[in-house]
Amino acid sequence: MTRFRETLSLPASLTLAVLAAVFVPLPSTVFGDDPVRSLQGGEPTVLFDGESLDRWRGRDDLWQVEDGMIVGRTTDEDPIAQNTFLIYNDPIEGDFELTLQFKLEGGNSGIQYRSVVLDEEEFVVSGYQADIDSTNKFAGILYEEKGRGILANRGEFVTIGEDGKKAVEKFANHDELANTIHLGQWNDYRIVARGNQLEHFINETKMIQLVDNQTDKARKSGVIALQLHRGPAMTAWFKNVTIRQWK
Repeated sequence: MTRFRETLSLPASLTLAVLAAVFVPLPSTVFGDDPVRSLQGGEPTVLFDGESLDRWRGRDDLWQVEDGMIVGRTTDEDPIAQNTFLIYNDPIEGDFELTLQFKLEGGNSGIQYRSVVLDEEEFVVSGYQADIDSTNKFAGILYEEKGRGILANRGEFVTIGEDGKKAVEKFANHDELANTIHLGQWNDYRIVARGNQLEHFINETKMIQLVDNQTDKARKSGVIALQLHRGPAMTAWFKNVTIRQWK
């Protein structure tokens, strides 16, 4: 109490200056209130033209274009043995904002980014994944496919240290965020990647925030891909796939 009283006895002008220096409001996100507008330049590029998969590669028996949409479909009669992906041919370098719309019936899917292809014949990739699932248990989380597993659950701001240890802060409720995702209907997904800082948004609601300082694991470039998950039959639809890049 003695030190606090001494602080109050300082001249008013000096006390105000000290308080102003200490109580600086923290930003609501690593990128500011609007991560897109805080970045300069970058015109959107269409990754899917609505007509063909010429710029993508994957299993022809699982992926098609229907009514201007990318459609991935598995069946219970002929299930897939492992997760497989539709991969955009050109790796993406640098910072970006990736946007698309998705709809899912059954199973589990996701959007890979800054990922690496492990098996070209079976179209298997590893890396960051913006998750999607038909129960809304995992939709929006950040998962590292064939890597470190779940990196950030919905509603978490996670910082991963150089040693791989996590510091986790909650910024929203997991179940309340699930209520903003429309099961079996179209949803907007937006992924912002800037340096080692990542954010996921669904229907313009922030789902996760991550700062990845684990230098031997973090990636700053790689492929984009769409997932079909092994297990129960599922159908995933994607459309309006665009990207804005900042280098």
